This record gives sequence, structure tokens and C-alpha cells, in this order.
Amino acid sequence: MRNCLLFLAVLFSVAAHSNVVHEERSLYRNIIVDETHDLRCLKFNTKSSQTSQSCMYKNNPDKLVFNYTKLTFASLLVTDNPKNVLIIGLGGGTLSNVIHALYPAAKIHNVEIDPAVLKVARNYFNFIENDAVTSSVQDGRIFIKRAAIKKQKYDWIILDAFNGDYIPEHLLTKEFFEEVKSVLAEGGVIAANTFSSSKLYEHESATYHAVFGDFINVSRANRSNRIILAGVNSMPTEAQINQRIKALNPRLKKYDVDLKAISTYMQSTKNKQDWPANTKVLTDQYSPANLLNF
Repeated sequence: MRNCLLFLAVLFSVAAHSNVVHEERSLYRNIIVDETHDLRCLKFNTKSSQTSQSCMYKNNPDKLVFNYTKLTFASLLVTDNPKNVLIIGLGGGTLSNVIHALYPAAKIHNVEIDPAVLKVARNYFNFIENDAVTSSVQDGRIFIKRAAIKKQKYDWIILDAFNGDYIPEHLLTKEFFEEVKSVLAEGGVIAANTFSSSKLYEHESATYHAVFGDFINVSRANRSNRIILAGVNSMPTEAQINQRIKALNPRLKKYDVDLKAISTYMQSTKNKQDWPANTKVLTDQYSPANLLNF
């Protein structure tokens, strides 16, 4: 849930004018909800920085704020009409709300380790829960393990549990990705929000490739975030992309998501494997993700 550096700079420049509407210390972090003009943001406050995890425009809550959130919808160019969606990492619940609006019949389950984050999403970010949209407070890997035992399958799995200050290392290993793969339905896709501007990039890419084979990178030039689309071994054809853009873009317009533009940021590693062949794969025994993330 790491937003682009430019947007962080803008937020920092107006921080003195922000109004804190909620603040608490959870088991995992210091949580702040503040408002600057029309923008309400969920932030995690650490000793070194304050990072925005989720934001919404109070006067237009449908409009997405962060580019990485918009890029996540590249998933819809490679999978069609998801019926069972799993989201690891809640933030303000933005992704869940939009997916529910697009596919009201789909079953969506959100997994968040911090009960305080779930409470904040409910109280300050219009997070929707109903018969179709459910939530659990649990470690994402434990949830995946139990889902595998129950032989549950999901056709869209979104991994959004990282932030700029800390990476849950057990969610970035070959063994974890193998567990995720075991609950991915045939024809489904995994969308992982991650980074493109650290030493972690090569190790992470090698680890995804070791489990899923070729994957799709979705990233904009000179931006710190990327979305990895895994579980799909090749790019959809131009005809398939155009067909889905035509069907989905009118529905996504209110969220400020342009699939036509996003499609130009997609690139398969089949044609561009941009990490050394001998890059070490991250495992449960070797996963120095936080040391590499700088």
C-alpha cells in the first residue's frame, strides 16, 4: 500500500494544514486518520516516516486516489468476471468497495492482520460489508494455509500487505507463493502491489518466476510501484484487450480508471526478463526483504 513518491511529496507539503480526526496505537503500529481539504487519509506513523496507506476524496469517494490502486485493475484485462475474490491487506477497503460495485454477485473476502485497521476502514472510509463482502482479522499466510486445507479457490487474489517501511517477509517467499498458487482457480490471476525501485526488485522477480513462470509487470516509468500479475503465462491478445477495454472502461470511468492507458504499461517477462539468471530466490530460510528494500 505504498503510494507514489510525487503524491507523498504533495501530502508532506500540506501536512501542516491537516486535521487529525483519529489516532490510536494498535498492536502493530501507530494509526492516524487525517484530513487535508477534501482528502482523508489513513496513515501509519513510524519513528522514521509517516506513510499514507489509503486515501479518499470526501466529496467524491468513488474516485481513486493512488495510481497503484488503479493499476491493480489491469487484472481485468487477463481474467474475466471474477466470482471469488481474496484481498490480503485491507487499508481503507477501497479495492474491495470498487470490486463489489463492479461485480455485486462476486464473493469478496478481505484479510487484515490488524483489527484497528478494520475498525478505521469501517468508521472513516465507507468500507462496505454484507453477505457478499466479508472480512477476517488474521495473518494472511495463515488464512491461505487454511484455505488450501479446505480446498477453497479464488479467481482473483490481491496481495496488498506491504508498505514503504515494512514488508512481512513471510509473505514474500517461494513457499508462500506456492501456497497462494494452490488456492488460485484455473484461469485466475494474482495481483501483487509491490515496488520497482529497490534492491528487492530482482529477488522478488526471481521468486515469482520460480513459482509461476512468466508473469506480467504493470508499472509506469519513474514510479516506485509496480503490480505483478502472476498465474498467467502470456499477455492477452490485442483483440482480447480491446474487447475488455470496450466493455469495462465505461464502468470504470467514475473511479478514474482508464484500462486503455493501463494496458500500455503491461509487459510480460517472457519478452523482458530484467533480472540476472543467478538471482537468489527468497525462501522461508532466506528472506532478508526489509534489508533489501532500500
